[in-house]
Order: sequence, then C-alpha cells, then structure tokens
Amino acid sequence: MFKRLLVALCSAGSLFTAYGVAGTAYASEDKPVIALSNSFYGNTWRRQMVDAFTAEAEKAKAEGKIEDFVVLNGDGSVAQQNSQLAELILRGVDAIAINAASETALNGLAEKACAAGIKIIAFDSLLTADCAYKLSFDFTGYKTEQANATLDLIGRKGNVIVVRGVKGSGPDNLMYSAQKAVLDANPDVKVVAEVYGQATASEAQAGIANVLPSLPHVDAVLAQGGSDDFGIAQAFAQAGGSYAEKLPVIEGGGSSDFVIWWNEQAAKGYKTTSMNTTPGIGGAAFWLAYEVVKGAEPPKEMTMPVAVVDPSNLAEMAKDLQPGFIISPSYSQEWVQQNLLKATQ
Repeated sequence: MFKRLLVALCSAGSLFTAYGVAGTAYASEDKPVIALSNSFYGNTWRRQMVDAFTAEAEKAKAEGKIEDFVVLNGDGSVAQQNSQLAELILRGVDAIAINAASETALNGLAEKACAAGIKIIAFDSLLTADCAYKLSFDFTGYKTEQANATLDLIGRKGNVIVVRGVKGSGPDNLMYSAQKAVLDANPDVKVVAEVYGQATASEAQAGIANVLPSLPHVDAVLAQGGSDDFGIAQAFAQAGGSYAEKLPVIEGGGSSDFVIWWNEQAAKGYKTTSMNTTPGIGGAAFWLAYEVVKGAEPPKEMTMPVAVVDPSNLAEMAKDLQPGFIISPSYSQEWVQQNLLKATQ
C-alpha cells in the first residue's frame, strides 16, 4: 500500500507534529504505519501521553516492526481534529489512535476511516463510533471512590470547591458527574465554587486564586488531575490567612510536584488522597493499534488501571520523585499482550 507521511505543520493556536519521513514511505503488510491524533496538547498529562506513544513507536520502528508513525497534536477543537482525521485517511495509514475532542462529533470520519480499512483505537477521551476499539479508564468508579475518601476526611460536612478538567472532554464530564453524585448524597457539604483548571497547574492556580477572596473557609477541593493538584495547593499556600493554619483537603491527581508537597505537609499531620489516570496509556494505545493491525481481536471496550498514592506508600513514592511529571508506569508490547489481549481471551 502506498503511504505518504505528514510533514511538520504549525498554525496559529494549534500544534501539529509529525514524526517519520517527510515525503513518501512504502509500507508492506508486515510493516504498518500507525498514527496518533491527539486533540489537546496543553497540559503535562497530554504531553507525557504523547511522549509515551512516541517512545514505544520509536522502539517498534527500530526493531523493524513498523514502517513509520505519525503524531498530530491539536488545540482542543473538534474542527482541527476532524481535519487531522481527514488527512490521515487520505494518507492511508493502517491505524489511528485517537484521544478525542468530542465523544460524538468525530464519529463520521472515524466510521469513514474504518470503511477504508483503517483500524481505529479511541483511548482516554473516547469517541463513540461503533467500529472503534475503546481503551480508557473507569473515570466514574475511581472518582466516586476518591470523592468519598475526601469527604470522609472532612467528616462529610463543610465547604467544597470543584475544579473541573479539560472543558468539553469526555473524561471531564464523567469525572464531574461522579463527583456531583457523591456531593448530592451529602447534604451537609456545600459547593461554594466551581472553576475550570484544564488539568493544568497554572490554570487551576489562577482559577482558585480568583474565587478565594469571596468565599468562606474552604474545607476540601475535588479536582481532576493532570497537574491541577499542585496549582491548587499553591493557590491556598499563597492565600495565607486562615489557610496558613488549616489547609483544605486537596484531591491529588498524581503529579510529582503535588506528591512531593504532600509528603512535606504530611509531617505536619496533613492528610489527603491521590488517584490518577496514567499517561503511559499512550504507549499502550500504540501497541494495541499495532496488535489489531496484525490481526489481534481484543474486546471492543478495555479498561486501564489507575495509579494510587495513599499514606501507606506516600513516603516511598515521594522519595525519588523528580518534579514536573505525572506518576505513571510504561506499558510495553508484552504488557498489552498479557493484560489487554490474553486476559480477555
């Protein structure tokens, strides 16, 4: 099959990145071309996810398993990701791993890709096209568990801020719905503010700082991860006043900066929780796409594990952490074979 790979493109308000050969590449049935269409690149989690995909793709190419790979990063808009998909269909790649900007608005092009023989692996932020394989997290389950654990720490009464994630994304909707259900079941807990943090430390810090002056003392913050946790902590630390004596229980989302900060605060008796989706899913999505192209038939829907930090492993986790990343394992071809393929056969 004749293949043409993408060259790097950059336009205002967006970022397109292409890896591989600029020009023409020829793929055999034995050596597919696999693409990543990532809707949003604006936080640590997404960048780390792309790095995970790229690392595994580079390994596969070095081992002669693939002809090449393509990575496209967008600005979060449906229009741009639809353009990405249209281009990849024209290029005739063998598989597209999609971290989607919308659950429904990309379905038409996804179905068109499937009709053209291109394998579609939707992951993390899913689309709902019937032909797509879907690899994600149990956002509802783990966020319900974490919200309950957080409210337990404040005696299920007090004032709470909810920090939402990437606006319009499937994970944001699922996590927020789970949190809202827990909050609705606890009438002595009052939501005093909701802000969007875009799963980013700087956005979350600014959002909290903007609303704090008008609020009563906040007892807990329900968040979504992706490094928003450390930004929230910084906002309260800088606010001073009553927060110098009593910080709220801030939900951790697995950022190394937050876990390091929490470990320092734990010496003063500070307690919280940390659970997060793992950006290493990018590597798992690559290998799942590869295996499907090579003939594997996994279930249409698969679930990834989440990472948990709690008082029992906090000190050990924080000991060797470097700042600036999200806690996550890597997912190899062998891991995918054992956990996404064999485990379901």
